[in-house]
Amino acid sequence: MECTSSVYLPTFHMGSSIFLWLFLIFSVIFSPVSAKHSVTWTYGVNYGRIANNLPQPESVVTLLKAAKINHIRIYDADHEVLQAFKGSGIEIIIGLPNEYLKEISIGEDRAMNWIQENVQAFLPDTRIRGIAVGNEILGGTTIELWEVLLPAAKNVYSALYRLGLQHTVEVSSPHSEAVFANSFPPSACIFRPDVAPFMKPLLEFFSQIGSPFYINAYPFLAYKNDPQHIDINYALFKDNRGIYDAKTKLHYDNMFEAQVDAAYAALDKAGFSKMQVIVSETGWASRGDPDEAGANVKNARTYNRNLRKLLAKKKGTPFRPKMVIKAYVFALFNENLKPGPTSERNFGLFKPDGSIAYDVGFTGLVPSAAPPSILVSFKEIAGQGWLRWSYLLVSTAWAVVLL
Repeated sequence: MECTSSVYLPTFHMGSSIFLWLFLIFSVIFSPVSAKHSVTWTYGVNYGRIANNLPQPESVVTLLKAAKINHIRIYDADHEVLQAFKGSGIEIIIGLPNEYLKEISIGEDRAMNWIQENVQAFLPDTRIRGIAVGNEILGGTTIELWEVLLPAAKNVYSALYRLGLQHTVEVSSPHSEAVFANSFPPSACIFRPDVAPFMKPLLEFFSQIGSPFYINAYPFLAYKNDPQHIDINYALFKDNRGIYDAKTKLHYDNMFEAQVDAAYAALDKAGFSKMQVIVSETGWASRGDPDEAGANVKNARTYNRNLRKLLAKKKGTPFRPKMVIKAYVFALFNENLKPGPTSERNFGLFKPDGSIAYDVGFTGLVPSAAPPSILVSFKEIAGQGWLRWSYLLVSTAWAVVLL
């Protein structure tokens, strides 16, 4: 179960203008994701697959490229998915599911086998950039997993180190808001007393290997649980009075940034003021049960559109202005087999046919409400391949110019 400590020390004419414009179209379509993007990215999407109506992973790659989404997170290490993303340039965080934690925590050899089979075998063509060890373990109800999370994470990192992959693949573990004792105002946030004895050594390890703190932050859940006292406009990034944190003298005009800064405050108090916070999940349900306040298409569109605009600014939060906010939106598709309330099955940005569920500003796809004459089906795009699809785009461009 233990790993040796040494492991962790470690002016144109008309014709020229048209030509340039078409050249730019081809450049956007065929250019790979630059290495620089891995540093400057701010927007990613969670690709959950608890459903029986989703497109094949190869088609999902086509969809992500069309939407210019270059960072995703999956909840396992499915080989069909990893193979489909080969050569795509899309960066992936894979998941080590909760049910594997006990086994991986037992010994480094088991972690090594898992890494060799699910990570090393696909590198470098599939750009696996992180492993999320478990999901929402601390603060959860399965107490026996609290004790094995850290040794599992250490064994995973140890295996990566021995394979020379420690600088390529990051090790992390996403947490829910349940790890906090309180989060309002943001400066008052601390880790729960029962969680802290497990959280602090985990943070010490992550600090040592340079990993960020991943938090699942959902203004939707906060609003759903207390609609009488939370301003819906505050949760949706719309005009509102906001809140004032008297201790820091900071003003917040949206709940999302307040939740991120609450995490920073908790880290600060625990002694990890330099650790970056990344939002591993956030989103808004487009449908819910009668008692799920705010779950509708209008609010989902508003939240996700405004969140995307915020992230595109590549700025920090009021409390950490120099720490650029990064977030993975939940989720790519609705997942019709997920258990729980109706909202759990209705967080998707896209429909299974590749059309958008609602308009949040993505380019390259058309809304499902568009006239059939201008719709190009998702299956058609995937089947024809990018060369034929790019020809269609250029033909359309010529038609616009001629008009």
